[in-house]
Amino acid sequence: MKENKCDCGCINTEHIKLANKLIPSLPIGRLVNFYKAFGDETRLKIICVLDEVGEMCVCDIAYSLDMTKSAISHQLKYLRDIRLLTSRKEGKEVYYRLADEHIRDLYEIGLKHIEEDV
Repeated sequence: MKENKCDCGCINTEHIKLANKLIPSLPIGRLVNFYKAFGDETRLKIICVLDEVGEMCVCDIAYSLDMTKSAISHQLKYLRDIRLLTSRKEGKEVYYRLADEHIRDLYEIGLKHIEEDV
């Protein structure tokens, strides 16, 4: 066992064993990247507009957020790589939408949570 980091005398070794067994089995890195998407203002705005509109092309997203197509494309790639968005191509245009209801739910739960603080 590791050096005792606490001098309170209330160490529960069974809880520590459970935690030490659980943590390495979790996909922590993937989960961090997933939540990181919600921690970036531009990515969160993209999620917001796609939640409301449903599906948009890169140009429409860029125009609605008053950003360059290049800046938006960079963020869309990140969101697609971590599977928060899906895309479809129609001619030369690529349309993006939230990958599934889980993304929408997490976004809306976050909104609801902060609105309760008001």
